Amino acid sequence: MTKTPIRLRHETRIRVLEVAAVTDLTPRMRRITLAGEQLAGFASPGHADHIKVFFPEPGHPPVLPILGAEGLQFPADKPRPAMRDYTPRHFDAVALTLDVDFVLHGDGPAASWAAQADVGQQLVIGGPRGSLIVPTDYDWHLLIGDETGLPAIARRLEELPEGATAVVLIEIAEAAERQPLATKAAATIHWVERSGEAKGDPAPLLSMLADLTLPDGEAHTFMADESSVVKALKAHLVEARGCSPDAIRASGYWVYGVADAHEPH
Repeated sequence: MTKTPIRLRHETRIRVLEVAAVTDLTPRMRRITLAGEQLAGFASPGHADHIKVFFPEPGHPPVLPILGAEGLQFPADKPRPAMRDYTPRHFDAVALTLDVDFVLHGDGPAASWAAQADVGQQLVIGGPRGSLIVPTDYDWHLLIGDETGLPAIARRLEELPEGATAVVLIEIAEAAERQPLATKAAATIHWVERSGEAKGDPAPLLSMLADLTLPDGEAHTFMADESSVVKALKAHLVEARGCSPDAIRASGYWVYGVADAHEPH
């Protein structure tokens, strides 16, 4: 029986928030906790939601965009901030705090900002504009991704109920990047370590996936990784495993060699 995800739309708002805490989860993953009264009314019910984060130029205060009929407009006399999409990792509606996890990969405006982030700094975010609510009552769930997809995978695991079954493949740089993942589901988690190999190569995840004996029944798959990796994994599931493409949500969270790219597949 085909299950139907539910799409929700949210009022798009621009919020100016303040860094309340900086926590290193692993050597390469840093959690920034943002806080502020402007988080009142924030909503992110979908595990793969994304917010737009606006990173100020080094040495400059945050630039507040204006959301109008023609989209985002920026003051002409101020440096235009770099924009990137990030998963809202956890929102506390009582404390009005929002956790966002950043990969410290050493370059780019997001990683550079996160590396120097300190309590009291301000950051501007927008959205989420919408959410996709995926039913949890599939026979089992397949979750695959790299560090960029890990926050969404972790959220999905947290929302799966007791009695659910999940198979999880997560590509990381090395063993030190493993994180504890909370879930009520019966989850088998496979950590796939690159061990010095370049990111963006489908081989490590594809090899692990091809070797697995997957559960029977109707599955829903969520994948978030480099675009070509996601394409290769989806092709394997559809062509070699006979999975329905309608039950696969695959997103290229980044594209090798291209800045600020996001490709749905």
